Amino acid sequence: MIKIKVLIVDDSALIRGVMKEIINSQPDMEVVGVAPDPLAARDLIKQTHPDVLTLDVEMPKMDGLEFLEKLMRLRPMPVLMVSSLTERGSEITMRALELGAVDFVTKPRISIQSGMLEYTDLIAEKIRIASRARIRQHTPGVASKPAAGPLASLRNPLVSSEKLIIIGASTGGTEAIKDFLVQLPSDSPGILITQHMPEGFTRSFANRLDKLCRISVKEAEGGERVLPGHAYLAPGHSHLLLVRSGANYMTRLDQGPPVNRHRPSVDVLFNSAAVNAGKNAVGVILTGMGRDGAAGMLEMRKAGAYNLAQDEASCVVFGMPKEAIAIGAAHEVAPLHELPGRVMAFFAAHGNRAMRV
Repeated sequence: MIKIKVLIVDDSALIRGVMKEIINSQPDMEVVGVAPDPLAARDLIKQTHPDVLTLDVEMPKMDGLEFLEKLMRLRPMPVLMVSSLTERGSEITMRALELGAVDFVTKPRISIQSGMLEYTDLIAEKIRIASRARIRQHTPGVASKPAAGPLASLRNPLVSSEKLIIIGASTGGTEAIKDFLVQLPSDSPGILITQHMPEGFTRSFANRLDKLCRISVKEAEGGERVLPGHAYLAPGHSHLLLVRSGANYMTRLDQGPPVNRHRPSVDVLFNSAAVNAGKNAVGVILTGMGRDGAAGMLEMRKAGAYNLAQDEASCVVFGMPKEAIAIGAAHEVAPLHELPGRVMAFFAAHGNRAMRV
């Protein structure tokens, strides 16, 4: 068996030791080196040629983000961030994902050693996913709120709160969601989003999106009326559902058990859209590992919704879209950069008429 080679970069000797124990306990992976800082990591990368690098978000000698930025520009490779559940930690992690990190895992708040050992399955799974991710050379730029772009002309008076965009994503989804939303006009239909992400990070993610997009983006609180030009992101602690109150669409949060091992779950959101929006919704499934969202998207299609899936070439991990396509849930499959235009063109072409099944 060819094992996944992992290089651990963390300034904590305790974390390095626990991570090494977790990784080496897996039959399909091994630690090929440990480094206390990015400068030591730089030399070990050349010596060991790792398949995956785990990187602490706050590092001595060289800022972790500075190191990641240089790494993704000069020698792109799968990076899994190891982040603390703090406001600063979540902001740094969001920036790391923008710079090209595949995913992140959080450090436990309690006893570090026992807490980290409980994370064994999660850490191992994320390393496996990272090892298979599509990594592209990253040229960072300064993100800013976009000026009116090519979709700004798709302003149709028939686009209202009666039309909705329902989005689901997982690994690689933070950047995919950003790339999708920044193209939308300020009066786009209301949007509900479920991204697999733990509590403590979804609010930072929503705030970052809000600064970049023409639409308004917020972490859903439950009980909000879904308005045009607004996006509502599932919080990390709850499922997000679409419900109706009279003529209005509303958000609802639910802390029921995980579905497909996830809370929030994409299937939960998609199923609620099938029941309460039907032909008024367009579903979009983006990059992610596993099958969460596939069955729910099929229910949306049966209810009259029109669905699009991200294609394999533009996905970081072609799991969730692949499953949705395989069961016939998607009407269209397209590269990420084409999806916003296709969604808005569909609304512009169909207006209030019944959507195709």
